[in-house]
Amino acid sequence: MDQPEKIKFMTRFFILLMMIAALASCRSTRKIQTAITKKDTVSVVTLPTDVKKNDTSLIIMSTLQKVKANQIDYKTFTAKVNVDYRGGDGKNYDVNANIRLYKDSAIWISANAILGIEAMRVLITRDSIKLLNKLDKTYTARSVDYLQEVTSLPLDLETLQNLIIGNPVFLDPNIVSYSISNNTITMLSIGQLFKNLITLSESDHTLLHSKLDDADISRNRTADLTYSDYENKKGFPFSTRRRITIAEKTRLDIRLDFKQYDFNQEVSFPFSVPRNYEYR
Repeated sequence: MDQPEKIKFMTRFFILLMMIAALASCRSTRKIQTAITKKDTVSVVTLPTDVKKNDTSLIIMSTLQKVKANQIDYKTFTAKVNVDYRGGDGKNYDVNANIRLYKDSAIWISANAILGIEAMRVLITRDSIKLLNKLDKTYTARSVDYLQEVTSLPLDLETLQNLIIGNPVFLDPNIVSYSISNNTITMLSIGQLFKNLITLSESDHTLLHSKLDDADISRNRTADLTYSDYENKKGFPFSTRRRITIAEKTRLDIRLDFKQYDFNQEVSFPFSVPRNYEYR
């Protein structure tokens, strides 16, 4: 992949992550609320035959508590990630990225081009996104409002961080379906904007898969999030391999392979703009 294509890929990748994160943070509207079909409001629960119906709500509540207990509580996070992307054009793009997080405050990403040369640096905060294109020597700064215009959805930094960390996202407590089979637990939650079919490991309640569909039936957008290759080096399960697929008019596939990662270490977010950079 040549350098212009690599920069285009990274820009699309960052915007895509923001679109995914924003999906969970939208506020309800009458149109969205009425888009949830009647059949989705009916509880359908498949449980082992020895479980009494009166215990259903307790089982669901217990499962949600175990999912919450598995969530990674952290202050800072650092990682080296291989990012593989396939766009609607069918081409594959592969880059290496360094990611640093400070919970509830910032996301810093540095993407390397050929021979390890830094090609792009991004700093995302609660109110802005800044981007250095080091190959073209350009600087871009936008407010979150601009991202909302691009995605037609508001941005939520916390949800984006959870997506990177591997904590569950988009899981609404309104569970309308629950089943256990083949050593997995499947739950369907209905939120104000989306439906989330989530799959967990029955043994340790780690997240395996999340299938998202717009509650707005006028749209055909779906997202698939897959989590695998769990490690327990830090005292909690961490998925080192993620697969993200977004489909509406076109299909986007992203693979994240975490090569190195650490928690609660001292981090910095260097982001200085050279004088010779052009503002765009």
